[in-house]
Parts: sequence; structure tokens; C-alpha cells
Amino acid sequence: MVRDLGSFPRPVLTALAAAERLLTRRSGAGVVLADPEDLGGSERSVVARARLARNPFSLPRTIVVKHYLGEPEPDRPDPFHYEVASCQLFTALPADARPSPVLIAHDQQARLLVLEDLGRSSTLADKLFGPDPAAARSNMLSWARALGRMQAATAGREGDFGALLRRLGERAWRDPVAEDARVALAKGPALLARELGVDASSAAVLEAHETARLLGGTRYRAFSPSDTCPDNNLVTSRGVRFVDFEWGCFRDVALDAAYFRVPFPGCEASFALPAGLADTMLEAWRNEIAPVWPDLDEPVVLERRLLHAQLLWVWLTTWWLLPRIRERDRPIGPDATRSPRISSALGHYWREMARSAEEGGLPATAELGVAVAGALAKRFPDAPGTLPLYPAFRSVA
Repeated sequence: MVRDLGSFPRPVLTALAAAERLLTRRSGAGVVLADPEDLGGSERSVVARARLARNPFSLPRTIVVKHYLGEPEPDRPDPFHYEVASCQLFTALPADARPSPVLIAHDQQARLLVLEDLGRSSTLADKLFGPDPAAARSNMLSWARALGRMQAATAGREGDFGALLRRLGERAWRDPVAEDARVALAKGPALLARELGVDASSAAVLEAHETARLLGGTRYRAFSPSDTCPDNNLVTSRGVRFVDFEWGCFRDVALDAAYFRVPFPGCEASFALPAGLADTMLEAWRNEIAPVWPDLDEPVVLERRLLHAQLLWVWLTTWWLLPRIRERDRPIGPDATRSPRISSALGHYWREMARSAEEGGLPATAELGVAVAGALAKRFPDAPGTLPLYPAFRSVA
């Protein structure tokens, strides 16, 4: 690896040096990496691209390295293990069904993954915050199709995923938001009363608790990255590809499909979609999953599950976000230009929930949704009354 890189971030150089050692050990010949490029990562990890300056055998011309920093928390699932198991599961799939980069190598002791480089791709977030509404729309549809293909390809593979995790030392696996969701259903009504002065009726609470069935062992389970926020989806020449599987799990497919209606719930970039786009995305997704779950091609069956998934996400995001604005309304994320006000997002979620519940036969939830949205607007009168569209769509709204 080129060594005189001046002020290039040391964690990136450390990651690439570890990758050199791993690839050299795996290939039996010296591997040298050059031209490092910092791809960001997070507080937990470093992600970088590098060129193979000395490239034995059939290794690709460039690779991406992800290096987990620090040690895993004791008695907690290790995100590194979940990422490795997820990538191993996908790498075993046929190329046309693979939703992610290929896993080239990993080192459990060094907490390192070497992955296929999907190129200098834009993210879905780049498109949604860009100037081209047609590109944003087409890539949202590509994302919906990719989600459906991933779910169809991984249906029935939960046992394989569990075996991969056990091989890495994990004894259990579950949806990482399931516990929070159950707490939100149990304690959310008291939160609404305390923070907004809105009393959820016993009928609304009962309707909410019905959604907990989606958190169990349903017939419609498939792999979910859990964190499918717009910046974790790459726009490539082969369509949208998913990255970042630190919280990969198997769960009911409706929980991810509900993202069409509660736009990327809990994500920093949770803005509104233009009229009709969510329905078009749903149709694109349904075309991919229908061969595996034909009964979900029945509108009545699918609509009920999506309604419950939407309601579960609204309660969960309320549990996550409402306590953060006790003193001052603020954006969901640190960048106010790429993140809406919390009160605007929650107001949108509950208004849309009221509309869906009215149409779907959940009258108590419809009444509650109107009350919560109204209370938020009254408490934060200076906030936008409606959730803004993603910037790419604002010029044509």
C-alpha cells in the first residue's frame, strides 16, 4: 500500500493494511493496495475503497473494505457478525437475485470485511435530494423492485441465516426493532397523554396491539436489512443495491413494504412522496413477491397487512421521536437541510394513518390520528403544517 499519504485518515490506512494481510493470506501471494478513498462509514466502522496495485489471480481491480472499530458490547449481538452472515447469505444467491455486494473475504479476529466494489455509485438519497424528479421517481421504483426481489430470493432461508450466525458465535437472532415496537405499543398511549394531552381510547389501543402479530413467526418472513434509509441504497447500473447489514434479520415482509406509506420511518431523510408514487411502488414490489406468496397478490389480504404494518411504524416512530421535542422541536437528524422537523414528520405519519385507517376499517385509530396530528400542529404552530416533499419532487409539485 502507498505509505506517504500525508494526512489521510489513519483508521482508513489501518483498515487497508489489515485487508492486505487478509487477502495475502487468502490468496497465497502478496497483495498490495493503493489509491485509498475514504467512503465514510460511521462511529462503529470505517469504509474505504482501494485499488489492487499488486493483484494475484482473479481478484477484482478494486475492492471495498469495512473495518469495525472497537470491541463488541458484552452480552449484546455483534453487528459485525450480522453483516458477515448477511453478506454470506447473499453471496450464495444467483447473481441476478443478489441484492448486495459479493463478500470476497472476512476476518473475524480483525473484524474486517472485504467486499465487491459496486463502483462510484450515487445513493438513493442523492437522487431524492437531486434536481431530477424523473430520476428520483425511477430509482424509487427500482428500490421497491429490489426490495421485493430480495424478499422473494430469501424466503425460506431463515434457517440458513441462523446457521451462519451460529457459526460466527451468535446464539440468537431477531428483528432489532421488535423489542422497541412492543414497548411502544405498551407505553405509547401514556406518552401521547403526557406529551400532547391526547387520550388514546381503549378501542384504539386494541387496534394498535393487533399489529404485534407482525412481529412473530408469520408465513411471510424474509430477509430485511432493517436499516434501509435512502443513504444505504446504492444506485448502480444493475439497479438499486443494498448495503449496511449490521442489523440484518428476518421479519414479515409487510414491515418493509410499509416504508412506501410511512416514508423511511425513523430515518433522518423522511420526507413526503408525491401523490400516487407510493401506490406505484407497491405495485412494483408486489409483482416481485407474488410468485412466492400468491395470496399477497389479493388486494384485501395485502391491504390489511400493510395497514397493520403502517400502524406499527407510526406508534414506533412516535415512541422514538416524540420525547426528543419535549423542550424544542428540531429536525430528525443533525442536518436541517436534509431532515424534516420532528413535529412535521409525526404529524404527517398520523394524518396519513388516519386516512388509511378510515378506509381500512380501524375507526378508533382514524379518530386518534386526527387528534394527534391536531395536537402537534397546536403545540408547534411555527412548524410546517405538512411534511415537505423530497427536494427532487418539489419543482413539479
